[in-house]
Amino acid sequence: MQTSRKLSHALLALFALVVLAASAFAQGAAYPQTSAVSDQKAGSVLFYNYYTSDAANPGARNTRINITNTSTTATAIVHLFFVQSTDCTAADNFICLTANQTASFLTSDVDPNTSGFIVAVATDQNGCPAPFNFLIGDEYVKTATHQANLGAEAFAAVFSGRTCPPADQSSAVLFFDNVESIGSAHYNQAPRVLALDNFASPADGNNTILIVNTVGGDLGGTVPSIGQVFMIVYDDAENPGSATLALNNCQRVVNVNNAGIRTAPPISSLIPSGRSGWLKFYATNPARGILGAAINANPDTGFNGGHNLHKLTLVPTVILTIPVFPPACGS
Repeated sequence: MQTSRKLSHALLALFALVVLAASAFAQGAAYPQTSAVSDQKAGSVLFYNYYTSDAANPGARNTRINITNTSTTATAIVHLFFVQSTDCTAADNFICLTANQTASFLTSDVDPNTSGFIVAVATDQNGCPAPFNFLIGDEYVKTATHQANLGAEAFAAVFSGRTCPPADQSSAVLFFDNVESIGSAHYNQAPRVLALDNFASPADGNNTILIVNTVGGDLGGTVPSIGQVFMIVYDDAENPGSATLALNNCQRVVNVNNAGIRTAPPISSLIPSGRSGWLKFYATNPARGILGAAINANPDTGFNGGHNLHKLTLVPTVILTIPVFPPACGS
C-alpha cells in the first residue's frame, strides 16, 4: 500500500520535532564534574541517605529506590551496596541500565527488614570503578511516623582511564578528593559540616529527625562509626545552644528535641512554641565525611516531608573501598 502524501508530511514533521528536541537537550554548558556533591546533578557514585522496610507490613514501612541512566548512548553498570545500620556491613548486587533507562525497586523485595543507606557505584564490565557521570536517582521512604522523597546525593568522577586493580587483588579504592587523575578512581569531596536550615518547634507537634551517615570505609568489610559530633542549635533570634553527640554507628537517627539533643538551655526553651530554629554539626574526627537528611512529621499541621541536609564545608580526602568482581548483567 502506498503511503499518502499527508502521512509522509506528518512523519517528516514528527521526525523534525524529535531532532529539534534532541538538539534542545544538547544545548548549554555541561554541568562541571568538579562541582560539589549534590542531589541536583548526575554522578558516578550515588548515596541514598536512608532506606527501611518491613516485609510483613510493607504498606507501613518501605522504601522505593529509583535510579536513572541519563546517557543517550551508553549502558550503565551499577554496583549497589546496602549498608545495614546495625552492624555497618553491606550486602550488594548489580543493576544494568541501557541508555535512557530508569528502574525502580522496593527494599522490602531486595533487602527486607533492614534499615540503613545505599551506595551505588558505576563500574565497568569487570566491576572496577568507572567514570560515568550520567546517574541520577531518588527515593520514597516511609516509616510508621515519617515519610519523604529524598534525592540521591551524586558524586561525579573526576578521572579517566582504566582503574582495575592488579589480578591478585579483589578490591578497588575510591578517593573523594576532587583531584583530577588518570587511571585511579577520584571523585568530588565529601562533606564535613552539615546544616539543617530550619526546623519548627517540637512544642507544636513537630517530630523532626536527623539521619546521619558515614561516607567512607570498606564496603567489603565494615563502614566506620560517625563518632563524636559537635552541634550548634540556633533559635530564630540567633541565640545558640551547643551539644556533643556520640553517634557510635555508621548511621544514626537523631530526634531534634530534648531527648535527642541535649543543649543548655534545652531545645524546648531555646525553640518554644511558635518559634523555629536551625542547626549545624560536624564529626570531631577531621577525616570523617558525613551525609544526612532531615524528615519532619506533624499530624496536626500536615507539614510532613523532608530533604537532604545542606553541605557547608568539605573534607580534603575520604577513602572508600569496594569489592571487585564481574557483574552478571554486564557481560
